[in-house]
Amino acid sequence: MTALTPVERHERRRQQRRRDLIRWGIRALVVLLVFLFGVALGQALHDNPRPGRTITHDQTLHIPTGNPASTVTP
Repeated sequence: MTALTPVERHERRRQQRRRDLIRWGIRALVVLLVFLFGVALGQALHDNPRPGRTITHDQTLHIPTGNPASTVTP
């Protein structure tokens, strides 16, 4: 077994930190992509309601103007 020099130890630590940073970056990217996919799926389901639902139709009724109490014509 050989002992590492201080320079070699420092280089190995740098490489290990770099690998750890890359791993955490990939994990964060995967979590972000899953979150964005969930948001997109939720929006798609919200924008496209199920077919066959009841459709409501609104219509304005027009009431004739005038004096409705007066039935006598001159």
